[in-house]
Amino acid sequence: MLVLLGFMTIMNLAKAAENPEPSRVRIVLVGDSTVTDSAGWGKAFAELLKPGTECVNRARGGASSKSYYDAGHWKQALAQKPTHVLIQFGHNDQPGKGPERETDPATTYRDNLRRYIDEARAAGTEPILVTSMVRRVFGKEGKLRTDLEPYAEAVRTVAEEKKVPVVDLHARSKELIDKLGPEKSREFGPPQPKDATVVDRTHLSEAGAKAIAPLVAAELRKAVPAISDVLTPTKPGE
Repeated sequence: MLVLLGFMTIMNLAKAAENPEPSRVRIVLVGDSTVTDSAGWGKAFAELLKPGTECVNRARGGASSKSYYDAGHWKQALAQKPTHVLIQFGHNDQPGKGPERETDPATTYRDNLRRYIDEARAAGTEPILVTSMVRRVFGKEGKLRTDLEPYAEAVRTVAEEKKVPVVDLHARSKELIDKLGPEKSREFGPPQPKDATVVDRTHLSEAGAKAIAPLVAAELRKAVPAISDVLTPTKPGE
């Protein structure tokens, strides 16, 4: 009897070796308020993942690529032991945000991205860079302002240099918002209870998040085909 049980155990182990269970994907989101569950695309993105896939949102409102690291949030994100980490900064790296947050897209911003990449890889995590989604700010002629383009271009450059996947949310969101125009894109901003005439053109309402998240998922599917199976199908053209 014991010999039979031992033989069956060996056979089961052999089958497990031939057909190993797929590794569980654990995605951690890192970034500023535009990535958070409450004011960004984070929650809506998590809803596009298939059951069994974990998504931990470690984005922090007001964070820049500098302040997020300095405050220890990056260390806490890596402590979640993600298989993949999506990294999106830029909005609070811009001039006027104060020395504790500002970075130069040509120098310090790129250095910060390189540090995130190197430390993620050292921790056994695959880093994926995400370009900042556009602000929904239009000029007098109805043309979308793209003041975050220098930071988006810096992300693309570092991604190519370090051979890292990039989700070009800046380009995809620009395409979408340009198509919608200033009036139709108003609903993408969260309501302002104190003054209904004020429109938040940076953060996202639930409707805005549900429009932006599929763009992230579609770009991620192209950038990292290995994890495309954990993403639910998005609408045609996304």
